[in-house]
Amino acid sequence: MALSRLNLPNIITVARILACPVLFVLVLSPRISILLLAFGLFLAAALTDLWDGYLARRHGWITDTGKLLDPIADKLLLVATFVPFYLVSQRPDPAVAIPWWGSLPLWVVIVIFGRELAVTLFRSWAARRGRVLSAGPSGKIKAFTQNVFAGSLILWYALVRLAAERRWAGSEVWRLWSGFHRAITGLTLAVALFLTVYSMAGYYWESRSLLHGGSQARK
Repeated sequence: MALSRLNLPNIITVARILACPVLFVLVLSPRISILLLAFGLFLAAALTDLWDGYLARRHGWITDTGKLLDPIADKLLLVATFVPFYLVSQRPDPAVAIPWWGSLPLWVVIVIFGRELAVTLFRSWAARRGRVLSAGPSGKIKAFTQNVFAGSLILWYALVRLAAERRWAGSEVWRLWSGFHRAITGLTLAVALFLTVYSMAGYYWESRSLLHGGSQARK
């Protein structure tokens, strides 16, 4: 029992990793029921990301395996949502347009994934020099905002199709809800994009002494 409790956060993290390929496929579907299932699966993955970290910190179950798996799970969840979003939003179908954005621009995808790659490589480089770089407040808010956008967009895809099927488009309730939902989806993507660049700049700024020392060492 003690061993299973000790490994519970890691088990949760592995479950998130295994859910990512399933989520990737589900988000590509045009069916309402599948999209609602994708929303539920994404919500579970996002909430368990908070839960496993809480359990590990509260009960002292932090392990090297967990430190390795958790960022992998985070990156895979990003891939499992943003790549399908890009592919789906390119379809000639008004129901898949991203509020305020239309199709997801390729440069947005490049910036988001480029930031993750650059920060991962930089943190690895710093670790080899004895410096551990933890995520700052802007990075954590960035991840939260990305998750809000991803969950909001998956639900939007389902509700737009449901509204067309049930003929809600002309109702006052749908008009008010869709306006609110569109604003949340479009705005969170813009904020996440800003924080993507800002948090990356923060990593380099806070580590400028390390970078300066490394450049001097090479001279």
